Amino acid sequence: MKGVRYQPDGPEFLRYEEVPDPDVADHEVLIQAEAISVEGADLLHNRGSGLRVIGYQCAGTVLEVGAQVSRVQVGDRVVSIGMDGAYAQLRAAAETRCWQIPAHLGTEEAACVPISFATADDSLVEFGRLRAGGVVLIHAGAGGVGIAAIQLAKRAGAHVLATASRDDKLDRLAALGVDHGINYRTADFAAEVERLTDGRGADVVLDTVGGQVLQDSLRCLAYRGRCIMIGTSRQQPAPPIDVTGMPFKNQSLTGYFLGAELAASDRLRARIATLLSEVADGALRVFIDRRYALAEVTAAHAYAESRQPFGRVLLLP
Repeated sequence: MKGVRYQPDGPEFLRYEEVPDPDVADHEVLIQAEAISVEGADLLHNRGSGLRVIGYQCAGTVLEVGAQVSRVQVGDRVVSIGMDGAYAQLRAAAETRCWQIPAHLGTEEAACVPISFATADDSLVEFGRLRAGGVVLIHAGAGGVGIAAIQLAKRAGAHVLATASRDDKLDRLAALGVDHGINYRTADFAAEVERLTDGRGADVVLDTVGGQVLQDSLRCLAYRGRCIMIGTSRQQPAPPIDVTGMPFKNQSLTGYFLGAELAASDRLRARIATLLSEVADGALRVFIDRRYALAEVTAAHAYAESRQPFGRVLLLP
């Protein structure tokens, strides 16, 4: 089969090549991939390693099931999550990391749901403890996690602030529930949050950028505010973070990684199934910005890192 591996020197040397078909363990299913979502972590994953097929999330049709598989059948459409193996024509995935796609949801749309929407939902509710009437600041609002978080926060009754790199993106985000958009290229977002909240700050900040943005995010926090650090953009340097002022306002900084929560318990399995159903029913929306053939993976990654997309970039095997 064809798949994508990194050359040792980094993602500019992504290689689309012939790779071995995956072995299918008793607890796994074999998926014919039909849509692969370029996730933020894919842009960083396995740097310096050319040994494994990369990629976290894909959707497709089940071709084979292992002896211990009980919920998934051959012919089912599923979306799967894993630490690697998604950027290929075939993927072996644990049954516990597969979700059946609702009949009235497209495979491409389903490929964009679990990581983005579960990360946003868990960060806001479980770790951010967002409540109706609270103020939330969502960075990179036009990204996959950002778009999911905006919709979920608005539905929870929050006052939603979001950052993006262009005014046209902010206009589109307003239709999803953003009360105030901040163009971080033309404004100091921390100062804008202070102005928009009359100096109070945000109860919850979702930071998917890191670096100096994370430091400035801590300036945005209200008393007892919670900053959830979801990821780090490779464009951002990683200076030391000064947290010395946080105890005086009883604030908190929490790191979040969906994979760790999935490994710790089955708590999120039913929630991801619900999120897929809500996208299928139109209660939540997925945006696909651009599609590339899997062989065009280098161009797809370059576009995904360009800060141009609104929503997800897909690879099609």
